[in-house]
Amino acid sequence: MSDSDVEIEEESEDDCYDDYYNALDDNEIDQTDPRQNDPEYFEFECLSIQDVERLLNECVEALCASLQQCHYTQREDWGYRRDSLTQKTKHNNIAVKVMPSLAKVLLHTHNWTELDVIPAYRQDANKLLSDSRIKPLRPPEVDMQVIRSSNSILCPICLQTFPGEYFRNLSCAHYFCKECWAMHFEIQIMQGVTTGMECMAQGCNILVPEDFALNMLSKSCLRERYQQFAFSDYVRSHPELRYCPGPNCTYVARAKEAQSKRVTCKHCKTSFCFKCGTDYHAPTDCETIKRWLTKCADDSETANYISAHTKDCPKCHICIEKNGGCNHMQCYNCKYDFCWMCLGDWKTHGSEYYECSRYKENPNIANESAHAQAREALKKYLFYFERWENHAKSLRLEEQTLQKIKDRTHQKVMANEGTWIDWQYLLDAAALLAKCRYTLQYTYPYAYYLEAGPRKELFEYQQAQLEAEIENLSWKIERAETTDRGDLENQMDIAEKRRATLLKDFLSV
Repeated sequence: MSDSDVEIEEESEDDCYDDYYNALDDNEIDQTDPRQNDPEYFEFECLSIQDVERLLNECVEALCASLQQCHYTQREDWGYRRDSLTQKTKHNNIAVKVMPSLAKVLLHTHNWTELDVIPAYRQDANKLLSDSRIKPLRPPEVDMQVIRSSNSILCPICLQTFPGEYFRNLSCAHYFCKECWAMHFEIQIMQGVTTGMECMAQGCNILVPEDFALNMLSKSCLRERYQQFAFSDYVRSHPELRYCPGPNCTYVARAKEAQSKRVTCKHCKTSFCFKCGTDYHAPTDCETIKRWLTKCADDSETANYISAHTKDCPKCHICIEKNGGCNHMQCYNCKYDFCWMCLGDWKTHGSEYYECSRYKENPNIANESAHAQAREALKKYLFYFERWENHAKSLRLEEQTLQKIKDRTHQKVMANEGTWIDWQYLLDAAALLAKCRYTLQYTYPYAYYLEAGPRKELFEYQQAQLEAEIENLSWKIERAETTDRGDLENQMDIAEKRRATLLKDFLSV
């Protein structure tokens, strides 16, 4: 990268990283293959409910076909009513035929990983079916043929007598009347339980297959609710599927690998992390952002005083309100330029920005009292929280800037001062600014939990470089009408390269 491409940073104690960063070849990020050069590249597809149902049914059919080819030489005939688990062959071997409803239970209990089910089935089918809570490990002592042919049987639940044909049982042979089964299922469904429904017998954990439950439910509303809840359970247990968290959105994202990458729903345009389903949080990993958000929720009252929008000008001490996303502030009274975060002089900020975004640990804190250590821990947390919260507010304020740009562009187009295409670069710049600042916001939880050492020093250096370029871009966008287009587009290029390099080195998937 030549000197004319980027602004030259003033020399500082961190010059050891300058060669690493500035030696970046322009073509390194601009390669045509995004799989190798875009750290956020992620292949996924958005599926409708019908698409997901088709996918799940194909998985069930494939497993049934695979297991039908597996044979074992046991002479026991297990099953319940029409959904028999096995069928005898002419050669006195037992060709195991798992019905679709039971195959679905197998897949659900093994997170829809067929490659885990088939080897276990070949090795010991009985153990697999028992571990999956489809059938008991030992055969039941009750002869269901005798029960069904009886004229009068007492139901263990309602203590009423019915003909034997009025009773139903699972593979465990615990039999109950149809009314009791239906009431049990209704209660479970109203509590949101479907795929986890078990036999009513005390101590029995045999799962209820889908077709068995549906046969017992006569109310259409209950059948519909059961199918909705069961479908949700199947999606959540499938490693390749993730519900879109968008409001009232029913689409499901599908990807081959569960990675912490950005997914954008094609239906509602909601962006989220595929791995955990929450807001996208690169470069911070899922566990770290979960810890950070929990900590922020727990310590919210402590940090409430930070949320004020006003600070005093460090020169004339007049109260100033932050009404834009840029942290480069100019006092309306004395015209003093300073940094909103550290209140330092902006003219010298180019070489000191690294210090502004990096927390300076107390090297002797381990030898201090418990009270001093607690105070230092709070100080460190507030340092990172303030910057996390500040960038969140900047994002909201820059949305207002974007709307102003749209309004101003509309006025210019209506006044025949160019077309929408002529002013599109301003909207592109605002979109890139939001993208870069969003990434920057999530670098602070990452830095908070990152252990001290050379890797953290490199991260903080790249974080500071990204922050400096973002603020420069924000300053120019807020003054778009007086900013040269070429200068703005060059600043966009620099900011995106800073962001891409940081993610390439530190993004955890």
